[in-house]
Amino acid sequence: MKLFKCLVNLLFPRTCAACGNLLLEGEEIVCTTCRFLMPKTHYEMNPNNPLAQNFFGQMPFNAVSAEFFFSKSGKVQHLIHGLKYHHCRENGVFLGQEIGKSLLKAPDFQGIDFIIPIPLHPKKEKLRGYNQSHVIAEGIKEITGIPIAEHCLVRSVFTATQTKKSREERWDNVKDIFILENAGKLAGKHVLLVDDVLTTGATLMSAGKALMQVEEIKISVVTAACAGN
Repeated sequence: MKLFKCLVNLLFPRTCAACGNLLLEGEEIVCTTCRFLMPKTHYEMNPNNPLAQNFFGQMPFNAVSAEFFFSKSGKVQHLIHGLKYHHCRENGVFLGQEIGKSLLKAPDFQGIDFIIPIPLHPKKEKLRGYNQSHVIAEGIKEITGIPIAEHCLVRSVFTATQTKKSREERWDNVKDIFILENAGKLAGKHVLLVDDVLTTGATLMSAGKALMQVEEIKISVVTAACAGN
C-alpha cells in the first residue's frame, strides 16, 4: 500500500495550493511553511478593527472580520484564485476551517445560529460548478458545527464581475440584487454572513440590507481575506 501511494505521488505529485512546492508526508492542501507565513489579521478579536469601522453608520453588523490579508501574487491570492477559477474546492474548505478555528476563540462571534454564504446567481453557479462562499462555509461548519441556512438568501440578479470597478460602480452593480426566502427561519437568530474576499464591502452591504428585513436578526460577517495591511 505504501509503495502504491509513493507511486501515485510520483506520477501525480501533491503540491501546496499556496506556494506550489511539493507537500511532505502528513501535509494536506497547504504546506507547513505557508500555514505559518500566511498573514492572519486577528480582526476577530478586535471589535473596532478597520473592516468593522468601514460599516459604522451604514450597516449595524454585530461583528466583522477577515481571516487573512490578501495581496497581489501572494499565498492567499493563490488559494482564492484556485478556488474561484480552477475548481480547487479543497482550498475553500481549508480557508473555512481556518476561519472556524479563529471564531471559536472570538467573543463577538459566539452564539451563532446559522451560517449564510453569499449566494451566486444560479447561472453563474452553474458555470463555475459551485459557490465558493458556500464551500468556505462548509469548512467553517466542519470546525464549529454551526449549520448552513440553505435557500434563505437568494441572488435574483445576474451581475457583472466586480473586478476593476470603483467603489461607486461596485455598489451600483450589487444594489438590491438579493431577496429573502424562508425569512421566518431567521427571525431572532444570530447569523454569520460569509464571503471569500472583502474589498469595498458593497456585496455584504447589499446582503445585509436584505437580511435586515428579518425581525430581530443579528448579523455578523466574516470573509476569507481582505486587502493587505
